[in-house]
Amino acid sequence: MKIELFDTTLRDGTQGEGINLSLQDKLLITQRLDSFGIDIIEGGWPGSNPKDEEYFRAVRKLKLSHSKICAFGSTARYPDKISQDNNLQQLLKA
Repeated sequence: MKIELFDTTLRDGTQGEGINLSLQDKLLITQRLDSFGIDIIEGGWPGSNPKDEEYFRAVRKLKLSHSKICAFGSTARYPDKISQDNNLQQLLKA
C-alpha cells in the first residue's frame, strides 16, 4: 500500500490573518516540501491573483526531485461557457 502526501500549505495554509507570502517565499517553501518528500504540492489558485499566476510560471523552472505541483480550481459558473470562464482558462494554463 502506498500513501501519497498532498500538501495545501501554499493555498489553504496562507488564508490566516496576517499571512502574506511573496513569490520567493512560495518557491522556497515548494523546494523545502519537495526535500521532505511531499508527493503533491497544491501551489494555489491560478486566476485568483497575479502572484499565483506568476508562481505557476516560475515553479516550472525549479528542479524538484520528488514533488508534483497541482493547482486549485473550481468548475465553470453557470450559465458561463467553459471556454469563456477566466478561472478555468488560468487553471488550464497552470
